[in-house]
Amino acid sequence: MRKIAVFTGTRAEYGLLYWLLKDIQADPTLELQLLVSAMHLSPEFGMTYQQIEADGFIITEKVEMLLSTDSAVGTAKSIGLGVIGFADALARMNPDVLVVLGDRFEALAVAQAAMILRIPIAHIHGGEITEGAYDDAIRHAITKLSLLHFTSAEMHRNRVIQLGESPERVFNVGAVGLDHLKRSKLMSVDELSDSLNFKLKQPYVLVTYHPVTLASEPAKQSFLNLLAALDKFPELQIVLTYPNADDGGREIVAILEDYAKKQPQRVLAIPSLGQLRYLSTVSNAAAVVGNSSSGIIEVPSFKVPTVNIGERQRGRLAAESVISCAPKTESIVDALNVALESDFSKVVNPYGKGQASKAILEVLILADLSTIKRFHDI
Repeated sequence: MRKIAVFTGTRAEYGLLYWLLKDIQADPTLELQLLVSAMHLSPEFGMTYQQIEADGFIITEKVEMLLSTDSAVGTAKSIGLGVIGFADALARMNPDVLVVLGDRFEALAVAQAAMILRIPIAHIHGGEITEGAYDDAIRHAITKLSLLHFTSAEMHRNRVIQLGESPERVFNVGAVGLDHLKRSKLMSVDELSDSLNFKLKQPYVLVTYHPVTLASEPAKQSFLNLLAALDKFPELQIVLTYPNADDGGREIVAILEDYAKKQPQRVLAIPSLGQLRYLSTVSNAAAVVGNSSSGIIEVPSFKVPTVNIGERQRGRLAAESVISCAPKTESIVDALNVALESDFSKVVNPYGKGQASKAILEVLILADLSTIKRFHDI
């Protein structure tokens, strides 16, 4: 049996990988190995490894790497801890291939360890651009460490090839998170309310704001500007999810918790919704607000508008329902007005239609993993 190791370090990444994990698990020719780390193991971020186990997956290895700090130095040290822990874990697992999604520092750490151990890497969501975060450089670095590539659009496939990767190893499969559209039964507003122990009333907005790690966009002030903009819409309920464990994220957590405490009937603050509740919340929302990649990649498929704030996602391919604005109160208010007053029922999502997992699985089963990488000149 071919051993397929899959890495996950965050709640969002796990949600995107869910159906691929299920497909690997169900295939009799494959053995699924699950390597879990970072935010999943942190009480600060909801101990979300427990949701992975509740979904019926066996975690092969857990690697602690996340320092409780908001500093760039702390993040760099977390990468170092990750490389050390992943080296031991991967040596014990000895997989035939390691699947890594995205562009976060945890993914860079595990990819470094796997490359040195000569474990082939299959990278999902390469070739994209997010100029406002150091994730952009991390994504391209993981591309160069990887053997197989699964991109979310033809434009992104072309960029991976431009980076010197052989075209026969680069597959445009669409965004893997969109598989939920065809394969997951979403919850109604009433079911969501029961699950969240919070009475949701429409209209409401779903808000996720992450620190911007590269552009000049102070996390605290930008988030305060966002909350000030939301105060201009008292008729809207607000579901606030916590930011990722990036530089400055914990400062935002303290602010959003205080904001929610002052308006308990209007605002729900929650560390992690989990993928099913997250997508169910999206499907019934008046708008999704913040700077998460999900607002650009998955949300347009629900015909729900996205207010994309600031520089974090600058450069991403985006549907017409994505309304970008500056991290200033007035600009966010203007964008929210456009989102709430416009009809996006005919929007086409450029990231595919939700058939990525099966396409990825087919390649993982058949691919020649002994191939020596050579630089492809275009």
